[in-house]
Amino acid sequence: MTQKKKSPSQDPYAPVAKNPLLAARLPMWRSKLVVVLMFAAFASLAGRAFWIQVVNQDFYVDQGQKRYQRTLELDATRGRIVDRNGSMLAVSLATYEIWASPKLIDEAAFAPLSKLLDLPREELRRRLSGDKTFVLLKRQVDADTAAHLSRLGLAGITQIADSKRFYPEGESAAHVVGFTDIEDNGQEGVELAANEQLLGVPGQREVIRDRLGRVVSETRPLVPAQNGDTIHLTIDRRIQQLAYAQLKEAIARHHAEAGSVVVLDARNGEILALANYPSFDPNDRARLTGRQLRNRAVVDTFEPGSTIKPVVVALSIDEGKVRPQSVIDTAPGWYKIGPAVIHDTSNHGAMTVAEAVQKSSNIALAKLALNLPAETIWNKYQEYGLGLRPALTFPGVASGKVRPYQRWRPIEQATMAYGYGLSTSLLQLAQVYTAYAGNGTMHRVSLVRGSADTTAQSADQGHAVTTPATARAIRSMLEMATGIGGTGRAATVAGYRIGGKTGTARKQIGATYAKNRYRALFVGMAPMSDPRLVVAVMIDDPAGKSFYGGTVAGPVFSGVTGGALQLLGVPPDAPET
Repeated sequence: MTQKKKSPSQDPYAPVAKNPLLAARLPMWRSKLVVVLMFAAFASLAGRAFWIQVVNQDFYVDQGQKRYQRTLELDATRGRIVDRNGSMLAVSLATYEIWASPKLIDEAAFAPLSKLLDLPREELRRRLSGDKTFVLLKRQVDADTAAHLSRLGLAGITQIADSKRFYPEGESAAHVVGFTDIEDNGQEGVELAANEQLLGVPGQREVIRDRLGRVVSETRPLVPAQNGDTIHLTIDRRIQQLAYAQLKEAIARHHAEAGSVVVLDARNGEILALANYPSFDPNDRARLTGRQLRNRAVVDTFEPGSTIKPVVVALSIDEGKVRPQSVIDTAPGWYKIGPAVIHDTSNHGAMTVAEAVQKSSNIALAKLALNLPAETIWNKYQEYGLGLRPALTFPGVASGKVRPYQRWRPIEQATMAYGYGLSTSLLQLAQVYTAYAGNGTMHRVSLVRGSADTTAQSADQGHAVTTPATARAIRSMLEMATGIGGTGRAATVAGYRIGGKTGTARKQIGATYAKNRYRALFVGMAPMSDPRLVVAVMIDDPAGKSFYGGTVAGPVFSGVTGGALQLLGVPPDAPET
């Protein structure tokens, strides 16, 4: 049976087929384009992933680690400085550096941070502004404050162990020990001279931090810091305190400008004390001035006046020109050399060489000097280290000055014998006198035990500058100078035989000598039966009733020497009266 074909109007699906919503509106090429674009997008994502995960992996890993991993430097503790008996002269106290991650700091943290760190809020806000990821807020925060800060648990705050230098002896040993800057680098004194040994080697610590900036773990084993070496000085803390106290009191009493004291071990040249005034407190340097900072005993040079006279006397004896009892005529109290005239304090007439030292005769010394070749005197000054820098590893050590002998005129050759026309430091003067305490052997000064200075010193054990017999003769003259009729009576020490030489040198201001400005000097040793100490004192520009070395510097020698001998347990050697 033949099926009749339905007309379109009779087809039930016809309306659907002709529905305009189902009609194809996009060309086929556009569909293909969409597919291609989607494929390209996925391909680029895959390529980017390959670039990040494979080709440039190290860079992105490093960038990621920077956001949670840090390498913290572990500071080495700066080495201690101790005296000859192990007492602390400089030590590092534990403190902390406070760092912050600005993006993690909450507004509520400003108030406690400002209070604990003693920082104004505006200053704190200024430091935390900007694009930095890690900012230093404060250094040298004490342990109590750091502990309080830790208990608050503030987000974004990191504490790093640090240290602060502390000087137990304060101003008494300031010029010896020196000080460091905020970075813990030596700036003056032994802190500067031994900076490399004191610094040590820093360590490292790699840590992972959480989103609040807190350390949660370590990524590799800790590399510990190597702390600095301990520096052992020849200084005796007790004698240093004594010397400073005596010096300070004398300067106040005589209204002087400044002063210095050097105490040496006569047996080996070790510096037991080196004091200066004015001084400063290295723990509080807010108002430090250059005048306070100057280590006068080491860096200042001056004309030594009569304290240099034993050198020419010893040389004259060694050269066979005179003996201690040889007589020199100093009448009538003045002596003319060319157009210049030399004066004594009074007319001593005929006197022995020993008496010339006792009474400090300029005329007698001028005659001795003119009886010697200028070259011989110059060479001997060189042997004593005059005009040469002391072999001491210390900042600013002065060499003094002795002009070449070829340029000496007769008057200059004469004046150099009693301390004018040359310059020296107080440390050099003290070193010279070790020769007379040591039977003719001069010991080089030293300050740091176990250093190159003391190693070299031990190797040569000093060097002879005069004979033992002459050294004994000079000691006898120095003892006479502090006895009856001598210029150094005020330097006597109860219970001990002492010897020394006074000096009163006019101060040179510009090209001329000031009329009423002096340096009062005294250099001596004790006990004379077996010298243990050499002590040198300089008082600059005393403005009291007296300005003479014997009356101004002599009592300082007495106080320092007497106290130091007792501290060292040296038995008295003076006969009982």
